[in-house]
Amino acid sequence: MSKRIVSTHNAPAAIGTYSQAVVAGDTVYLSGQIGLEPATMTMADSFEAQTVRVFENLKAVAEAAGGSLADAVKLNLYLVDLENFAQVNEIMSRYFQQPYPARAAVGVKALPRGALVEADAVLVLA
Repeated sequence: MSKRIVSTHNAPAAIGTYSQAVVAGDTVYLSGQIGLEPATMTMADSFEAQTVRVFENLKAVAEAAGGSLADAVKLNLYLVDLENFAQVNEIMSRYFQQPYPARAAVGVKALPRGALVEADAVLVLA
């Protein structure tokens, strides 16, 4: 099976030793995205703004891989404060339609760059 690395300027550049995404066969593995603005690499200021930016970043990488968020089969969310769970659900509904991907939401102590939320995803391209 071949693999292909995905990179786009429409999402933040990797801030570590990883790729924005890897395509292996028909499966796309999207690395975790936080609320960084791609052009400036600065963090969005509020929880809502960070969450919107997270999904916009995931969307940009999914499109660069030849897919879309509609191809997502698994989504992992990492929240510094689980009190924001309902707000994440509301924002997520702007980006995903039924049937929704499988999902996990995990409370974490901290995220890179002081982010409040992070998400990664797995897509299957048809």
